[in-house]
Amino acid sequence: MTRYPHPIIAREGWPFLLIACVVALALSFAGWWVPAVIAWIAFLFILQFFRDPPREVPTQPNAVLSPADGRIVRIGNVRDPYLDRDALLISVFMNVFNVHSNRSPVDGDVAQTWYHPGKFVNAALEKASVDNERNALKIVTSAGVEVTCVQIAGLIARRILCYVRAGDRLARGQRYGFIRFGSRVDLYLPADAIPRASVGDKVHATQSIVAELRDPSPR
Repeated sequence: MTRYPHPIIAREGWPFLLIACVVALALSFAGWWVPAVIAWIAFLFILQFFRDPPREVPTQPNAVLSPADGRIVRIGNVRDPYLDRDALLISVFMNVFNVHSNRSPVDGDVAQTWYHPGKFVNAALEKASVDNERNALKIVTSAGVEVTCVQIAGLIARRILCYVRAGDRLARGQRYGFIRFGSRVDLYLPADAIPRASVGDKVHATQSIVAELRDPSPR
């Protein structure tokens, strides 16, 4: 598949920016200054929400990269509900001021995908992992390590976008999806993975190393 070129503004934002700009210009030309100011503020909010800066990819071969910008809200040993195995869970919560592009945490092949409709409770809550609308990927590295990466809709987010399917190849840091207006991404790693982040840490997609896999060597 073709790699996303990482523009400054995400392609998902252009329709919203165009509409906001047209409305703000129309109100300005009409001389309705208070609504115009509100419209321009809305335009600036949309502009910052859909920013999509390029990121440098760490070279450490066994690193698991953050799939999203945001704050770590949970790290712990759980049962992976998709692969039915013991796993290390790392959850990243994105608020409306974070970059919302989702990027692959590891190099690997997309072996399977799952989509589950659901609710739209606050994505910072634990129950969001099982109650909310979500889209999951099973990524298998060249070493045979399985990683589950789950996009979860939030209280305001109403649209999960995923651009890969089973059989696609992902490189670490490659953009594969987007969630609009506040959300969360869960990573289920092998139980023996070593966490390199803590609850409360602010992380950046691609740049931040959140864990290390035990065996980075290919089979």
